[in-house]
Amino acid sequence: MLFLVTDTSGRHGSAGLVRAESDHMKVVESVPLTGGTFSAQLVPQIAELLAKHGLSKSDIDAFIVVTGPGSFTGLRVGLAAIKALAEILGKRIVPVSLLEVIAASSGTQKVMALLDAGRGEIYAGEYEAGESAPHARESLLTKDELATAALGWTTATPDEALAQFAREAGIRVTVVPTPASGTIARVGWHRLKAGQTVTPEQLEANYIRRSDAEIFAKGRH
Repeated sequence: MLFLVTDTSGRHGSAGLVRAESDHMKVVESVPLTGGTFSAQLVPQIAELLAKHGLSKSDIDAFIVVTGPGSFTGLRVGLAAIKALAEILGKRIVPVSLLEVIAASSGTQKVMALLDAGRGEIYAGEYEAGESAPHARESLLTKDELATAALGWTTATPDEALAQFAREAGIRVTVVPTPASGTIARVGWHRLKAGQTVTPEQLEANYIRRSDAEIFAKGRH
């Protein structure tokens, strides 16, 4: 199977083509995307990737897309593009949480995945071996709350600054590589085999945090 794998959740993103044969994953090619310009880069980069390898959009068997948490603008742009392509081609979409990918990269049976959420806050996802993403708990924590929430957990993050903070707070932490197309695809392949796909209409961003517009609108009532 040929997957188109996209991540527009952070300051930097990626788009890649990954082939799956049984449980073997092969990254055909992955290209970086620069945050702030996803809307201008994503679709042309996908077209260039396909053309470079002699493929067409119809060769894509499924879309694996990071749905968050992360940038509101980046996620909206990335998910809108995948929704359009999947609807036109009639292909399946596999939504993946970036926290789930970090947890899977840790090689730990019981892990709390961490990402810097800005504003002195942290995105945290609790995963245990054999537990699928819909049943994992993801939340937004303050740095003060993390020390208590992480009791009994090994944490994992690709962010060295966040890892250093965790160490100083006495939290066990593993630094994992920044999620790339191959690791995202492995999580997506597992979910696809479990039937955890969505239609374009069902694809939604996993923001965890509410947008400023929502917060300010609520405050006016």
